[in-house]
This record gives sequence, structure tokens and C-alpha cells, in this order.
Amino acid sequence: MPTAGTDPAGTDPAGLAGLAERYGLSKSSIRPSLGSYLRELWSRRQFVVSYAAARTYAMYAGARLGSLWQVLTPLLNAAVYYFAFGVLLGTKNGIDNYVAFLLSGIFVFTFTQRCMTEGSRSLALNLSLIRTLHFPRATLPMAYVLNELNQMLVSFGILFVVVGFTDGPTWRWLLVVPAMLLQVMFNIGVTLIFARIGTFVSDITQLLPFVTRTWLYASGIFFSLPGKLAEIDAPGWVTQLLAFNPISAYVDIIRRSLLAEHEPNELPYAWPIAVGWSVVMLVAGFWYFWQAEDRYGRG
Repeated sequence: MPTAGTDPAGTDPAGLAGLAERYGLSKSSIRPSLGSYLRELWSRRQFVVSYAAARTYAMYAGARLGSLWQVLTPLLNAAVYYFAFGVLLGTKNGIDNYVAFLLSGIFVFTFTQRCMTEGSRSLALNLSLIRTLHFPRATLPMAYVLNELNQMLVSFGILFVVVGFTDGPTWRWLLVVPAMLLQVMFNIGVTLIFARIGTFVSDITQLLPFVTRTWLYASGIFFSLPGKLAEIDAPGWVTQLLAFNPISAYVDIIRRSLLAEHEPNELPYAWPIAVGWSVVMLVAGFWYFWQAEDRYGRG
């Protein structure tokens, strides 16, 4: 029998702390070490896949044409840009196979753009889930990236058909795999960064459309970037600055992998720039997001 003054149930703070330590328990609000966080994130990979699949289904569940919009959406976007820039502004002049040139640029840019904009709201839209369950919060923005990757693969299926009919398949198509992998790494990092910012600065979702629109026009999506810079006799520092644009690098290595006629117009260091941005952004994004792990869902 316990004597008076004892606390067999461990209801005093010191007793509870000792009991928790004995059984390896810790506060759910404490940020885990980065190594433990990455291991736990890997253990939840099936959740990421399932959540992304559910989002993809929900996007088109209410539409009469359903998932067919996964094909129609990129095609309609490309048609609008082709008419506005290729026909009205004449940017297709001097570019062989402009349709494939334009499609590749739009698909690559849209992949990153949507990861940024949708990822910035990934935590804010799931506050009830965050406050109810304990899990690595990075699973949510990563699921959004996976969802956009699914759309990207559908878009590239269209692109392969177009290039196959116009240029014909070649061994260079194999380079699309490492090129897309590099962009996925970059997108995970940038999505994690904007997911944290969007959680604490809600106005970022209003600002991002203007940022991404400016980025769109500076990335050589509708025209040959080196050719346009030479045409307007741009200063050397402008050329060097735009050469380090990550989207320009990803667009260029995809075009280089698909279009033989793009070879003369390639950016000189596109592959090294793409690799550098991917590694730096992935590492920086994970670290930046993890730093606020114990603050998500509060307030």
C-alpha cells in the first residue's frame, strides 16, 4: 500500500517526467533531430503517395470530363500561349518545331509554378489534420509536389507524342529522366520553403502570382533566350544573371534532350547550373522547413 505523500500514479511533474524518460516518451511539440525527422518522413512515404493520389482524384471529381482534364488543361494552356506569343507576337519565327519548343517550356515552368503556389497553402489548408495527428509536417508539401509531378508526367506524355511525330525518337530522350529528377529535387526544396512562409505570412499567396508571372517572362519559355539577348544587345551582366535562372536551366536541358535543333541555342552551363540549384535548394528547403517543425499548427 502506498504511504501518504507518495504519488504512485506519477501525477506530480517530476514523477511524470521520470516515467516518460523511462519509457522513451517525449513531448510531441519538441522538434526532432534532423536525422530522426528524415527517418520518420521516409516511414510515411505511403501516406505521401496516398494523399497525392486523393488530391489528384478530388481535383477532377466534380468535372463532367473527369481526369480527361489532366490532358486538356496543358493543351489548352499551350494553345493560348501559342496564339498570343507565337502568332500575334511572332516569337515562333526562326525557331524550328516551335510547338514542341513551346510545350516543353510551358510544362517545365508550370510544374515549378504550381508547386510553389499550391505548396504555399499546403499547411494552412490542413490545419485540422496538423492539430489532430502527430506526423512530419513535410509530408503535406511533398504530397503536393507528387500531385503536380503526376500532372507533369501526363503533360510529358503529350510532349513525347508531338516530338515523336515531328522529330522522331532518339537516344537523347533518356536524358529527360535525370533532367526531371533534378527539377523534382528543386521543386521539393522550393515548396518546403514557401510552405513555411505561407503558414506564417498568409499574404504570400497573393504575391506569388506576380512573382511567378515575372519569372515566366524572364525564363525563355516563349523564345530562344540566347537569341533574344543577342537581338536586343543586352548588357553582359544581364546575360550572366539570366543564365543562372534555374527555370531557364531546366527548360534548356529538357529541350536539349528532346529537340535536335535546339543544340545551337543551348545555354553553355545548363546542366551544372541545374545540378547546383537542385542540390542547394533541396538541402536548404528541408533545413528551413524543419527549423519551424514545432511551430506549425499553433495559434
